[in-house]
Amino acid sequence: MKVHIIGGGNLGVSIALGIAKFSKNNQVTVTRRNIASIQYLSEYGITVSNDNKHNIQEADVVILTIKPYQVDTVLAEILPVIQNKTIASAVSGLSLDMLQTKTNFEYPVVRIMPNIAAQFGESATCISFPEKYAANASPVVDLFQDLGTAPVIDEKLMDAATVLGACGTAYALRYIRASMQAGIEIGFDSNTALAIAAQTVKGAAKMLLEERVHPEQLIDRVTTPQGCTIVGLNEMEHNGFSSSLIKGIKTSLKQIKG
Repeated sequence: MKVHIIGGGNLGVSIALGIAKFSKNNQVTVTRRNIASIQYLSEYGITVSNDNKHNIQEADVVILTIKPYQVDTVLAEILPVIQNKTIASAVSGLSLDMLQTKTNFEYPVVRIMPNIAAQFGESATCISFPEKYAANASPVVDLFQDLGTAPVIDEKLMDAATVLGACGTAYALRYIRASMQAGIEIGFDSNTALAIAAQTVKGAAKMLLEERVHPEQLIDRVTTPQGCTIVGLNEMEHNGFSSSLIKGIKTSLKQIKG
């Protein structure tokens, strides 16, 4: 598949690199006004251009990884030169109805919400689309399944998916940072503390994804009566560990919805 990504920021670059590394038989073009910082992508066989229309007529899917205020300008530029291209939008807050209106209901549209872990084949990409475009969306779903997981969800949950899957990357990293800081306090140098904390989170996530059980079932495996794990967990809960995380997620969602 020929993939045209408009918006060579963090997310667009992550998707491009993920496709280049983990998905086969695809050609990728990434556009950005100032391409100096993304020229290195050519080393991965990715075409880089400062012209949003470069190669776009050959594309099977056009992925928008731009800011909301850029949408109208970009669409006005590209719509006259594309026909029957699937447009996949990763623009926060841009609903399918809004996108269809902006494209005059003449293009298959898909809404995607990946995260920057796509670069490492580990994105949690939520996808939604109008039922009439299911056939057009299928290759997009397949593409993002190569870059991690790609569940198809109801569009009304896309804002929540943004918080849980995209903002959630920052939440997880903040937990790792805190663990690293604690590791330093109890005697490790910073590099060793970070390596242990990050690998521990990776291992916990892998267990959950492969065993498909509730987290508490795995927690029970490492908590013994009067042990050090349970007292640590209880201390965290007494200080609002779970409740603060839940409040943070809900606050982020409130910000998106305005």
